[in-house]
Amino acid sequence: MRTLYLQTSNSNRGADLVRPAGLGQLVDAAHARGLRVVGWYLPTLARPARDLRRALAAIRFRTQTGGGFDSFALDIESSAVRSPALRNARLLDLSRLLRAAVGPSYALGAIIPSPRGMQLLPHYWPGFPYSDLYRVYDVFLPMAYFSYRARGTAPVARYVERSVKIIRARTGDPDVAIHVIGGISQRTGAAEARGFMRAVHGCRTLGFSLYDFAGTSTAAWQTLTAPAAPDDSADCS
Repeated sequence: MRTLYLQTSNSNRGADLVRPAGLGQLVDAAHARGLRVVGWYLPTLARPARDLRRALAAIRFRTQTGGGFDSFALDIESSAVRSPALRNARLLDLSRLLRAAVGPSYALGAIIPSPRGMQLLPHYWPGFPYSDLYRVYDVFLPMAYFSYRARGTAPVARYVERSVKIIRARTGDPDVAIHVIGGISQRTGAAEARGFMRAVHGCRTLGFSLYDFAGTSTAAWQTLTAPAAPDDSADCS
């Protein structure tokens, strides 16, 4: 494990940052152990000013010792704005405002719905703006939650590989940085964990994780932390 991903607030909360004192202690403790920490926030896009304020609150957050998040990721999944065109417009406006606020050298991540899942449910987010997001964000973090679509080693591997392949195709960059989020962890057994790891190693992604920490079993942890096995059979590009 090298990185922690911490949610800072959500649309059901009244505060821009939930439990900031505890958040600061966790960030400082992680840094003391050599871990990176990424803050993330899920905007509804229904209230753009609030979404921007809360994202910037996470980016600008400082602990009592002066520490902060190493980077920030926007969790792009809400369909509260029913019109896909308006949803995309607001998403891109928010993304560009964040980039303008942090500058070109600050790492921003785009947590996105499962690309394969969006293929299978085309009415959920038609015209998802991969190429526009690619111009703003440094890393794509697809929520490739295979447990909704696949069971067993080979089916899970195929599902994850397809999600990676779609991002590479839609951005036009075979080397685009991708951190795959698998899961749901509570429904990930040893066979599914093996399929997940086969895909991320075969696709040579930047990183990988399961959502979420609390539900990850001992068997899954053992598979996640095992040395990478060479695999050139993955179909990722």
